[in-house]
Amino acid sequence: MTDADSLPAELRRDRIRARLDKRGYVRVADIARDFAVSSVTARTDLDALVEVGVARRVHGGAVAASAAPEVPVEQSVQTGVESKRAIARRAAGLIDAGQSVFLDVGSTALAVAEALVERTELHDVVVVTNGLSTALTLESAVPRLSVYVTGGALRPLQHSLVNPMGQQLIESVHADVAILGCNGVDVVAGVTNVNLPEAEIKRAMVAASDRVVITADASKLARVTVGHVAELSQVDTIVTDAAADAATVEELRSAGAAVLLA
Repeated sequence: MTDADSLPAELRRDRIRARLDKRGYVRVADIARDFAVSSVTARTDLDALVEVGVARRVHGGAVAASAAPEVPVEQSVQTGVESKRAIARRAAGLIDAGQSVFLDVGSTALAVAEALVERTELHDVVVVTNGLSTALTLESAVPRLSVYVTGGALRPLQHSLVNPMGQQLIESVHADVAILGCNGVDVVAGVTNVNLPEAEIKRAMVAASDRVVITADASKLARVTVGHVAELSQVDTIVTDAAADAATVEELRSAGAAVLLA
């Protein structure tokens, strides 16, 4: 089917808008494939939705205009403090002495770093992180913990290191466990993240780990964002908080992931 044979533009855009309302994001490649149009037409459709105020363009697609933009980590650490601490302590409790760990960026990663520092019985643990703030939080536990920073291009909002060069160290090492934050966990879409460069680094950490632990508060369950991190089949454990919807937790467990309530 060619563009000329596809749905009228108005109807196609209504259906794309419905996807935005349901999932929070759409990708140019998916629009082109599912509606049998060219990438140019798909981008034109998204631009039209931006013009009427229902979408906001991101690399590779668009997110719903109502979707919250990425915020600085200094701001996000001030929200849901007790929930993040509980999740972090439960996740940090999964680490044993002598293990190697990937730890990423964000407010929950900082809480996990703090929880690892608090576990004074831990020793000979190697932590590899792409977060400058994460590394600095872990510094007080050196030499009990050995801390390695990946390198790469600096993103100011999260103080994170991403490609180019962000994956080089990750691809040259192996971790027993990856403890990763996210912006969404969904039975069908898997684990997703709002920022594409960071999602790319998270995918590399998943690929280089024996076990994957996802930290996600209740608000992130059954939510989908633009950057794919992992299929649910790649996730061993999801650590969330006691406010998580019971039906959603059961769906995730039925799909094969262990879900721990903090």
